[in-house]
Amino acid sequence: MKWLYRCPACGAEYEIEPGRYLCDHCSQENRPGIPLQGVLECVWKDEPGKTDGCAACGPVDAAGASEGSACQGILLPVEAEFFPKIPVGDTPLWAPERLRESLGMPNLWLKDDTCNPSGSYKDRASWLVAAFAKKHGISEIALASTGNAASSMSCIGAAAGLRITVFLPKAAPVAKRIQVLQYGAELREVDGTYDLAFDQSIEYSRATGVLSRNTAYNPLTIEGKKTASFEIARKLGAQAATGVCLAPDHIFVPTGDGVILAGVIKGFEDLLRCGCVNRMPKFWVCQAEGSSAIVRAMQTGVFEARPSSTIADSISVDVPRNGSFVLAKLGKHESEGVMASDSEILAAQLMLSSQSGLFAEPSSACAFACFLKARKAIRPEETVVVMLTGSGLKDIAGAERALGLAK
Repeated sequence: MKWLYRCPACGAEYEIEPGRYLCDHCSQENRPGIPLQGVLECVWKDEPGKTDGCAACGPVDAAGASEGSACQGILLPVEAEFFPKIPVGDTPLWAPERLRESLGMPNLWLKDDTCNPSGSYKDRASWLVAAFAKKHGISEIALASTGNAASSMSCIGAAAGLRITVFLPKAAPVAKRIQVLQYGAELREVDGTYDLAFDQSIEYSRATGVLSRNTAYNPLTIEGKKTASFEIARKLGAQAATGVCLAPDHIFVPTGDGVILAGVIKGFEDLLRCGCVNRMPKFWVCQAEGSSAIVRAMQTGVFEARPSSTIADSISVDVPRNGSFVLAKLGKHESEGVMASDSEILAAQLMLSSQSGLFAEPSSACAFACFLKARKAIRPEETVVVMLTGSGLKDIAGAERALGLAK
């Protein structure tokens, strides 16, 4: 299959090669205080043949490899042999029996990406970026992060033998900083917000020529994060009458920059194009009240930069870098935005832990909190997937506060 980058805004196409990040034309509109313009999308030119298979036809890992089928290499734009030998993806989709019973939602599912090697969904993107680096003989990757992308890229980089340089706000949780250092990456602490760290990492990449893994800026970050959609469709099973896999009725996605959300949407778009599902889910954009730029833009059509303040550090961004890209995708599908307060997030975190056994960090608990707020609009028989993207052990400060243990 022929893979390339395409600009959704103007249609320009580019080779997938080192140094290519944004659309040459549309990126000229970039300026401070707005989401990135010219974000590119990975697309394929040729339709899969009858022997190509698809991600929904058998056991799948995040590289798109399917045991007993011909899925190798068709789902992602890097060949399977370049991926580091570390078990990313194929995370559990499980049924929380007590939550189902207490909420009256018998088809509630939890997509548990806390089981990835670094404890985060971000490993899906890091794995693809690392594979791209290995394919092209690149030895160093740089990025900015609120914490999870940094620890993720550091983890995958350790497995791949890559040098990783991360720009991390000093306010990032201690556990995430320790992960970065344990994995052997270079940590550059930034006295400011994620947005400042993003700018500094871009300057570093431009000055040194190293590969940038910055979220949204590198199109592969979106492409890597689509892989969870394949797993969800496969694990929900195929309809006996048609053999087509099931798409859930609703997916709740914790959202900061919008890259995980864009990836989940892209994954189901690809599955629909391949004929592996016959419809799209409804996408629920879940944001903290203190960092809600995308939900606000869904309501007004305009992005307004505001300083962020929320306990959910992993989804705390002033300017969502992938905001324009994901807003355009949301406009093509049924979607709705929900916001949760910090107190609602902490309450949801405790409920999720105590009634399911899954301890998720505040950003993930935000998705569950938003589901709790929206569930009256969902029919009990409908299938709901809540995306849980980071382990609670990565940031225990909020949990300490909710339990009355904070000093």
